[in-house]
Amino acid sequence: MIHYKEPLKLAFLGGGIDSAIGYTHYIASQMDHLFVLSAGCFSRRENINKRTAQTWGVEETHLYSDWETLLDNEIQNIDAVVILTPTPDHYKMINKALDLGYSVISEKALATTYEEGLKITEKVNEQKAFFAVTHNYTGYPMLRELQHMIKDNKLGQITNINIEMPQESFARLINGTKPTPQTWRLTDGKIPGVSLDLGTHLQHMVYFLTNENPIELVADQSSFGWFPEVIDNVSCMARYANGMRSQIWYGKSAIGHRNGLRVRIYGRKGSAEWFQMQPEELMFQTLNGDRMIIDRASNVAVSNQLRYNRFKSGHPAGFIEAFGNLYVDIAEKLTQYKIDKNHTIDWSYDALQATKGLEVFEAVKKSTDENRWIKLEDK
Repeated sequence: MIHYKEPLKLAFLGGGIDSAIGYTHYIASQMDHLFVLSAGCFSRRENINKRTAQTWGVEETHLYSDWETLLDNEIQNIDAVVILTPTPDHYKMINKALDLGYSVISEKALATTYEEGLKITEKVNEQKAFFAVTHNYTGYPMLRELQHMIKDNKLGQITNINIEMPQESFARLINGTKPTPQTWRLTDGKIPGVSLDLGTHLQHMVYFLTNENPIELVADQSSFGWFPEVIDNVSCMARYANGMRSQIWYGKSAIGHRNGLRVRIYGRKGSAEWFQMQPEELMFQTLNGDRMIIDRASNVAVSNQLRYNRFKSGHPAGFIEAFGNLYVDIAEKLTQYKIDKNHTIDWSYDALQATKGLEVFEAVKKSTDENRWIKLEDK
């Protein structure tokens, strides 16, 4: 176990106090007292930028009105920079941060295209940099328990995964009026925004649980919500080198679903199901017909660890705690990296795996456009 001499110092690019994801990262990073926020360029709006620094205790001398000046000035003062800006801004910020020698923590998605991801990965490898992409859902204790069960062969050979993330944000009315998404979310690039926003989570979860990436897929994309200029519904079937299959559905036009994240995983010895709306319970069914509910108080191997039990079983751990678990992972790996330059990440996406996800979603679009199965390169 790593012993921390003092909290690691972070700088935020983006993630102002008016940003949901910024506030989430701030709370998660502070939850276990492993990090302090020491510098930031939180918003292009001066009032939000200053108010964020004041609220989160960042000294005025380490508050910046532009991100490039922050990167130029803070390399000796912080342990990692956290990229929390909209996805289209990631590529240029990540590249400059890596060029200057920063360790980087990036909110998903890594970038907007597979080509951008490959270039980032090449630079990370050349510089042996510490680099992590955050996908918070795999921080849930019961998903980590499920990963352990799969590794321990409790389910047998995995044959099929059904995973979905339906949301309603582009279809429902708010007080009788249409929603008003951020402008950058209403433009699709080479990979539609819904794939960068939601699909990357599902691709990450499949890889997290099985250590497998698809080798072939067929998909359909459509738009059913208030914004026909962007894709808001995606269905995909994928095949894997070990014979496994998956069915993936995600979108923002499924009325009635706030965030219907669910994973069902089937093996030759048993199956399991986890639903984010009931995050403390993992359903497990065996070949003999037994059915059981597993939680943190059960005879478990992972989710009973102290780090996953900030309060005792029966008092549900949720979204923010899952994000906090991710920051514990980051603290452990970043501290180790500072000691021996070991930048291997085994709990989440590194740059290469995040890039593989971008390849998957370019293939999803190509499959839709060409109405056929698409083979992915074996990287």
